[in-house]
Amino acid sequence: MKKKLIIFIPHINIGGVEKNLFLITNHLIKKINNISIITINKEFTKKFNKKIEIISPKTNRWKNSSMYTKYAISIFLLIKTIFKNQNSLIFSFQANWYAIIIAKIFRIKIVTRSNTAPQGWSNNFFKRIFYKFILNFADEIIVNSFEFKKSLKQHFNIQSKCIYNPLNKSKILKLSLKKIKYSFFKTKKHIKIINIGRFTDQKNQILILKAVNQIKDSIPLRVLIIGTGTNYENLKNFIKKNNLQNYVDLKKNIDNPFPYLKLADIFLLSSNYEGLPNVLLEAQTFKKMIISTRCPTGPKEILLNGKAGVFFKMNDAKDLSKKIIFSYKNQTLLKKMALIGYNNLNRFNEIKNLNNYLKVILKFI
Repeated sequence: MKKKLIIFIPHINIGGVEKNLFLITNHLIKKINNISIITINKEFTKKFNKKIEIISPKTNRWKNSSMYTKYAISIFLLIKTIFKNQNSLIFSFQANWYAIIIAKIFRIKIVTRSNTAPQGWSNNFFKRIFYKFILNFADEIIVNSFEFKKSLKQHFNIQSKCIYNPLNKSKILKLSLKKIKYSFFKTKKHIKIINIGRFTDQKNQILILKAVNQIKDSIPLRVLIIGTGTNYENLKNFIKKNNLQNYVDLKKNIDNPFPYLKLADIFLLSSNYEGLPNVLLEAQTFKKMIISTRCPTGPKEILLNGKAGVFFKMNDAKDLSKKIIFSYKNQTLLKKMALIGYNNLNRFNEIKNLNNYLKVILKFI
């Protein structure tokens, strides 16, 4: 009898991880009949094929609880599910080391998908030793860039398999057709810059505000930052304190950012670390000029080490300011770079990469 596939993701939000979750899971159900997803956030049920079982608490009271509370409840649900059917395979998208421990206790196979570069969780010596020990027990580790694969080998001496994020260009372009009224970007004299990402320290949008504050009188620019997260009030206060209201707009809880991205001239990535940032792929889908931090991992790979976009030094507002001014003055060059990026998007072809996921999972089913 074929195994049950248990997909483990305690916390579903709005972001790149989740976009990949929906695409991958809905592709797997075409070949694997018995799939269950364990998560606290069951409000995303409609994003999944109806054949997929959603295992969540009956109540919604845990929806806004802390991350670790969600992990604890999801682990309980995982153990309960395994007790019912030990002929299972775990495919973990989140809280991987918890899932690995449970898998090994019950002697079942586990595939993990790591979404964030090791630099995001290997700064602590003891954590690094612990992760190195735990990750070795996974039956397969999937990462989303070759730089990530190299970094995992370097930091933990662990082998992994690289599968690029599946990119659905036609869906992105279709979503961008939604009509919006956004006067802030209805200007020809300003260079229009956009950032899309969670309002967190990792995404480092405060750096964008610092750079804008340095050059607001040098070039005509408008900056839109879209996201959701704990740093929203900090960003809002910085804008108010430095009188940036005419230069920067913050928008939160936007389900469909693509009509806004379509209106922008430049996409700006300010992150301290990434896995393989979907937002860069989405920006390339619209042939947008790109300015990006040279952070680990992903941007260098996506932007062909500088052939398809402009890099600035990590966490350096002064260098970012210079690169924004350079991009404003050299738009013809940046548009040529954007076209190079667009022409190399086939690496991230949706069906090709989804089938690569399917091949891995079928090895263990």
